[in-house]
Amino acid sequence: MQLDQILQEALSAVAGAEDLASLDAVRVAYMGKKGKVTGLLKELGTLPADERPQAGQQINELKLKINLAIDERKLVLEQFAMQSKLSATSVDVTLPGRGINLGSMHPVTKIRFMLEDYFKGLGFSVVEGPEVEDDFHNFAALNIPEHHPARAMQDTFYFADGRVLRTHTSPVQIRSMRASKPPYRLIAPGRVYRCDSDVTHTPMFHQVEGLMIDENISMANLKAILTRFLQVLFEQPIKLRFRSSYFPFTEPSAEVDMQCTKCSGAGCRICKNTGWLEVLGCGMVHPKVLDNCNIDSEKYTGWAFGLGIDRLAMLRYNIPDLRMLFENDLRFISQF
Repeated sequence: MQLDQILQEALSAVAGAEDLASLDAVRVAYMGKKGKVTGLLKELGTLPADERPQAGQQINELKLKINLAIDERKLVLEQFAMQSKLSATSVDVTLPGRGINLGSMHPVTKIRFMLEDYFKGLGFSVVEGPEVEDDFHNFAALNIPEHHPARAMQDTFYFADGRVLRTHTSPVQIRSMRASKPPYRLIAPGRVYRCDSDVTHTPMFHQVEGLMIDENISMANLKAILTRFLQVLFEQPIKLRFRSSYFPFTEPSAEVDMQCTKCSGAGCRICKNTGWLEVLGCGMVHPKVLDNCNIDSEKYTGWAFGLGIDRLAMLRYNIPDLRMLFENDLRFISQF
């Protein structure tokens, strides 16, 4: 066996390989199933028994040297291929960057966060509850009698078992009051549902209700907190007007109008030339509601309010159609 001759031929072939494909062809020619070195190993069986160990050792040394040469050449060719690729696909660092398109916070989310931050600063907690409610928490505990229009099918989504999609977040207040003892300072933001859909109404909308129960609480406390909140939200001095109204769960009750932020009360298209915008309902918590929550109505008093977050977003950002808040048009949302 001319091992030296085979070694020189192999080393020459390895050195002459110009790419990884030709180098692999060299490997197959010498180390493959039909390669020259493999053939030498197969011929060991034809040698006398006393010559086989030495011959086998020599063939293994030959195999090791060829493999080492192939590995070294492969490393060189890989580095060369990488350099060629980098040269062909070089990046001009002087070109301007492509930039990153950042997402936008939805206007309803922005108003909700502003509202939560304001009331948290006053010591209020933010509470949540189920969106599918039973009759007791959504109606009965809130002193809403069975004949009240709010229970009508055209206003409320009913399930077959009598449960409803909550029509307000007041049930969260009921659950909170029945789960602990006064005093309470809390707001309950979330989604609510009613059978209504037009320019100013949607079947699902966002509402927040506030509650404060303690000793010696009055409407004056409520007016001060709401006035300051709207001034913070709209970033300007704002006057409020309380109009007598009726809600089953508060007594006395009031509708609250704020001075139009567009015309400062002079009258414009936004406020229908009245100078005022209706924003929320409120009142002193009805004693029956306190009794339903096992709270001593002789000792404790409190107020509650409810407002539409979507309505505030429309006023804050001059949005003409409520449905724009729910169409998920990125051209609209990206403005915020």
